Amino acid sequence: MERLYLYDTTLRDGQQTQGVQFSTDEKRQIAQALDTLGVDYIEGGWPGANPTDSAFFDAAPATRATMTAFGMTARNGISAANDDVLAAVTNAGTPAVCLVGKTHDFHVTRALGITLEENTANITRSVAHLVSLGREALFDAEHFFDGYRANPDYAMQAIRAAHEAGARWIVLCDTNGGTLPAEVGRIVGEVIAAGIPGDRLGIHTHDDTENAVACTLAAIDAGARQVQGTLNGLGERCGNANLTALIPILSLKEPYASRFETGVTRKALAGLTRTARMLDEILNRVPQKQAGFVGSAAFAHKAGLHASAILKDPSTYEHIDPATVGNARIIPMSNQAGQSNLRRRLAEAGLKVAKGDPALAAILDEVKAREAEGYSYDTAQASFELLARSVLGRMPELFEVKRYRVTVERRKNKYDQMISLSEAVVVVKVDGEKRLSVSESMDETGGDRGPVNALSKALAKDLGQYSALLEDMRLVDFKVRITQGGTEAVTRVIIDSEDGQGVRWSTVGVSANIVDASFEALLDAIRWKLIRDRGET
Repeated sequence: MERLYLYDTTLRDGQQTQGVQFSTDEKRQIAQALDTLGVDYIEGGWPGANPTDSAFFDAAPATRATMTAFGMTARNGISAANDDVLAAVTNAGTPAVCLVGKTHDFHVTRALGITLEENTANITRSVAHLVSLGREALFDAEHFFDGYRANPDYAMQAIRAAHEAGARWIVLCDTNGGTLPAEVGRIVGEVIAAGIPGDRLGIHTHDDTENAVACTLAAIDAGARQVQGTLNGLGERCGNANLTALIPILSLKEPYASRFETGVTRKALAGLTRTARMLDEILNRVPQKQAGFVGSAAFAHKAGLHASAILKDPSTYEHIDPATVGNARIIPMSNQAGQSNLRRRLAEAGLKVAKGDPALAAILDEVKAREAEGYSYDTAQASFELLARSVLGRMPELFEVKRYRVTVERRKNKYDQMISLSEAVVVVKVDGEKRLSVSESMDETGGDRGPVNALSKALAKDLGQYSALLEDMRLVDFKVRITQGGTEAVTRVIIDSEDGQGVRWSTVGVSANIVDASFEALLDAIRWKLIRDRGET
C-alpha cells in the first residue's frame, strides 16, 4: 500500500475563516485533537504574524505529528539569512517549515512588482536556507493552477526551483478555488510527467465551486501524495478541502481504502465525529446537520419506506456503518413516518411496542395532529420520546409545574448603564410538596441573559432529588420560527441541550407566546434528561 500524508492547516488557513479567531489555548486543544486523530502534519500558524500564533509556537504541545510553521519566501533584495520575517518563522523551532511563494507570472509582476527571474531566485535561496538549517522544507506554490493555465513554462520553472533546492514537498495550490477536478487531475499528471515525482507533490484546494474534496481526490488519482485541508472545511472565503470528509473517504472508500494507508487508525476514525463537533463547540457555532459522515443528519432516515428497509438491512440506505466514524443512526419522527419507522425509533428510546399494537397508530395520529399545530418532531427527538411515553402511559411523574412568572425590566446598573434584567419565579410540586424558586438572568457584567435563561435557572434551582442530575446540563442552541403570519402567529422554539457527557438532545415548544413556547421546550429538555439518567423504561 502507498502512503498518503495528511497535512492539516486548520490552525492557519482555517483561522482565516470569517468570524473565526482562535485563542492560544484553543489552538493547543485543536492541535492535540488533530494529533490523536492521526494527521501527519499540523500547521500551527505564522510565527511573528500575530501574538496568538507566536505564543502558540512558544509553548506548542508535544505531538507525534510534525509541527509546521508557515511563512513566506525571503523578500527581494534581502538574503534569506538576513530576512527578519523569515527569521521569525525559522526561530519557531519547528521541524518543518512551509513557505508560500508566487508561481503565477501575473502575481509576480503585478503583486510583487519584481521580475520572474528575481522571484525564482528568491524561491531557490529561501528553500535552500531551510534545508541548510536542517528543516523539512515545504513550498506552497500559490495560484499554481491559474499560473499553469496562463504560463505553464514559468509555473513549472518556479516549482522546479523549489524542488531542486531541496524541498521535501511541492504543494500545488488552487488558491482561488476555481479549478475543476478534471483539470486538476490533468495538470498534476503533467507536472509529474515533467519531472516532479508524485511522492513529492501535495495538493491544497479551496471550495469556491464546492469541488475542493473532488479536486483533492483527482490530484491523488493523478499521483499527488500529500493531502492538505482543514477540519470541517474551515478556510478563506468558502473554505478549504474538508478533511472531515476526506479522511473517511480515503480510509473506507475504494479504490483508496485498499490502495493507500494514512496515519489514521480505525480507532481514531471512530473519534472523527467527536473531533468535528469539538471544533464547532470551540467556535461556538451549531454543527452543520447535513455534513457528510459527521453531521447529525448524515444517517437520519425520515421516510417510512427507508426506515422499513433499514430495519431489515442498514446497507439499503447507508453507505457505511455510522459507528465507523463515531456517528449514530437516527430515525426522525414526522407526519411522513410509518409504523416501521416508529417502532424502530421507539426501540432506540428503550420503548418496546409489539407490531400491530394500536398504540402505534395512536402515536402517529398524535404526531400528525401536533405537527398541524406547528410542532416539528423531525429535529426534536427528545420531545417525540416524551410524547410517545405519554400516549403509551409510560411517562413518570417527576414534578409538576404549578405556575411561573417572568418579568423583564430596564434599569441602571452600578456603572450607571441602562441594562435589561429578567427575573423568573417558578412554583413546582416535587416530592409531595410545593417549592418556589426565584432567579435573575444576569451575567458577570450585570447584563441580561434573557427570560429563558432566568426560567431555566429558576426551574433547576430546587427540584429536590432531581437537582443534582441537572447540574451538568446547559442550553447550547435556541432557534425560533414563526409558523404563521399576522395577528394569529404561532411561535415554534427548538432548544438544543447538552450535558457533561457530551450527549446532545433537542426539544420543541409551540405557542402564540414565545416565552410559553420556550418554557415548554425547556421543560421537555429537563424531563428527557431526568428520565434517561434515571434509566426509565
